[in-house]
Amino acid sequence: MKELSQKRAICAMPIAGSYRSIDFTLSNMSNSHIQKVAVFTQYNARSLNEHLNSSKWWDFGRKQGGLYVFTPAVTSENTNWYRGTADAIYQNLHFLKNSHEPYVVIASGDGVYKMDFNKVLEYHIEKKADITVVCRDMEAGTNVERFGTIRMNEESRIEELEEKPLQAKTNTISCGIYVVRRRLLIEMIEKCAEEDRYDFVRDILIRYKDIKRIFGYKIKDYWRNIASVDDYFNTNMDFLKPEVRDYFFKQYPDIYSKVDDLPPAKYNTGAKIKNSLISSGCIVNGTVENSVIFKKSYIGNNCVIKNSIILNDVYIGDNTYIENCIVESRDTIRANSHFVGEGDIKIVLERNERYVI
Repeated sequence: MKELSQKRAICAMPIAGSYRSIDFTLSNMSNSHIQKVAVFTQYNARSLNEHLNSSKWWDFGRKQGGLYVFTPAVTSENTNWYRGTADAIYQNLHFLKNSHEPYVVIASGDGVYKMDFNKVLEYHIEKKADITVVCRDMEAGTNVERFGTIRMNEESRIEELEEKPLQAKTNTISCGIYVVRRRLLIEMIEKCAEEDRYDFVRDILIRYKDIKRIFGYKIKDYWRNIASVDDYFNTNMDFLKPEVRDYFFKQYPDIYSKVDDLPPAKYNTGAKIKNSLISSGCIVNGTVENSVIFKKSYIGNNCVIKNSIILNDVYIGDNTYIENCIVESRDTIRANSHFVGEGDIKIVLERNERYVI
């Protein structure tokens, strides 16, 4: 994610004007009637922690269950940060041991999708599986080597699982969503810790694939992972398509997010908007085409914004031209600036003083 991850965790990346990446996973869990959710944070967690400071937005403000946020902590038994996904679970194993739910859903926070986890659980029970992995066939031409690739037999049992292979043998990838029995998960995580192993995929899924009954659950609906700048850009651009917006925001179940108390976007005389998402709190004076403008941004006079993403609280001075760019949040772009991404998406980072005497 290059410079975009210098200020925030990936799962706190803004999506579709008013959302964060983690909103999609939390909304899916809420809509699936999962009542107890734990979020393990580590890298650049300040922005994410601010976003999660109230659980009411996803309807986790309950008497039973709720939303729990765990950050790495120094204890009498441990002085390490999370050394991997399995280690993150191990360091918070008391949460699992003190829970009473029979099954656990594990999901990454950087996926953009809709899913009913109850259907995955029903499939898991029907197959008498030890672990169920949600997977998807990717479109031709997708670089699947940066995912975990899966090969299944006719019964959908996983026979081969490679994490980020040099050369993929299949276009079926893991979506980073798993269902597993709670007691079995505790047992496998403790075994991992005894052997100084820290990664859930490499040290549990791949090592146990011939020992445990691990099945794949295929999905066909929209799914995106925002692990790179291109993925992030293309995911936001997808929301300019009416069918994608309709799927996420007009079809039940809904996607929820923390709501800011902001006025609607204001379009002044001379503003021209075409096929764009303009968020609350924005003021637009110039031309915006095929772009996503996030909250509290200001577009100056005679500005032209094309095929770009403008993150939160950006001030763009008059007569500025921006194309094929991602402008980082809280930037101040001087008047008469010119930024064009040629070939690759350009990330614009400007730290100009907004108010100069």
